[in-house]
Amino acid sequence: MRGRVSIRPMTEPESAPDDLSEADLNVHAEAIVRKAGTSFFWAMRRLAEDKRNAMYAIYAFCREVDDIADEPGEVAEKKVALGIWRGEIERLFADRPRNLTARALARPVEKFGLRKEDFRAVIDGMEMDAAPSVRIRDMAELELYCDRVACAVGRLSVRVFGMPEDVGVRLSFAQGQALQLTNILRDIVEDADRDRLYLPRDLLLSHDIDPDDLPALIRHPNLAHVCELLADVATRRYGEARQLAAQCNRDDVRPAVMMLAVYHQILNKLIRRGWKDPAVPVRLSRLEKIWTLLRYGVL
Repeated sequence: MRGRVSIRPMTEPESAPDDLSEADLNVHAEAIVRKAGTSFFWAMRRLAEDKRNAMYAIYAFCREVDDIADEPGEVAEKKVALGIWRGEIERLFADRPRNLTARALARPVEKFGLRKEDFRAVIDGMEMDAAPSVRIRDMAELELYCDRVACAVGRLSVRVFGMPEDVGVRLSFAQGQALQLTNILRDIVEDADRDRLYLPRDLLLSHDIDPDDLPALIRHPNLAHVCELLADVATRRYGEARQLAAQCNRDDVRPAVMMLAVYHQILNKLIRRGWKDPAVPVRLSRLEKIWTLLRYGVL
């Protein structure tokens, strides 16, 4: 998400007034989604009201913890803020959440059976991002990272969509990996500037690339081979995710299908651009985004 909000030193979460209604909490979550400016707002908007409000609340939670990890600042402050969110998740599942976003999640947790371990996994992923520097040892650790920051969000979402458990878990795995690998391949230079490297260390070493020399890594001729391998994995995951989504009610999985379409376009653009100069930006034009919205009946 890569949002930007200021982080303030905190020891306790800000409590919400006790007299706020469920409608007030839904408005709060929707405001966070609107402010984020995500194109997927319109896909979520087309869901039935209870599912829509649940997805807004999940997105608001992800937005808040992601902003903590991404905001420049002291690592200790970030860990405190994420620790506060851990406590808030415990309170949420003990029927006594205090802050606005956690309280907005209370109804979705009850209605859709959202699982504590998935919320905790997302926070675990944000803690990985909040470290002073990020290095991924191998593909196993990369899969763990993708599971925490992407697949766990998918597992929360598919419960709201009402998908069968087995299909939902498999879709979350395939789509989560596809989307997160696309983010990693798109943001290599931006991440390196922040001392983050998500390309597996063992894979880089096998291609004679020093993972500790980030400026040289960006220019290394073998970087393209590493990126192509990960792009192949992502491409397979997109195919798996599309096949699984096709087994579900189209209206229910509209946000997931739209995300697949948008991010797959980005991956295809990255593949066409190549990785000889990963600093060359790749993004979708406004027209491409509008066409995707129209194609999936969102507008």
